[in-house]
Amino acid sequence: MAAASVLVLHLAVIAFNVAGCVLIPLGAWRGWRWVHACAWRLAHLLSLAVVALQAVLGRACVLTIWQAELSGQAPAQPLLAGWIDRLVYWPLPLWMFAAGYVLVFAYVVALWFVVPVRPCRPGPDRDTRRRLPFRRGRPPGSVRR
Repeated sequence: MAAASVLVLHLAVIAFNVAGCVLIPLGAWRGWRWVHACAWRLAHLLSLAVVALQAVLGRACVLTIWQAELSGQAPAQPLLAGWIDRLVYWPLPLWMFAAGYVLVFAYVVALWFVVPVRPCRPGPDRDTRRRLPFRRGRPPGSVRR
């Protein structure tokens, strides 16, 4: 059960990475504001950076290692887990994955510049400033001197 949970988590991470690669340019084209959100874009960039770095170093994904350790030598997988397993783990040489992950990471870095990211500013005042009808203590409708 734990191995299947890790496999589902792995699939969710893959879906997040793939969805970001598709939704960021689509959202920029459609005018969706959320594709410029710093935290989301940073999480996407870092997630793909970790994947690409692991592949370049010739290391297996942490989730792959955990799933393998947890599954051991199970006699049979449930049907859904078998489908997910075949979707996630392709029988290709490691160099192909490394090249593919590096290309996808380069694409996401390019998206960082092509689809600009709003500045990452911590703190609650970021949202409050947008909602206030005035700034710097001037009441609405006052004339600037």
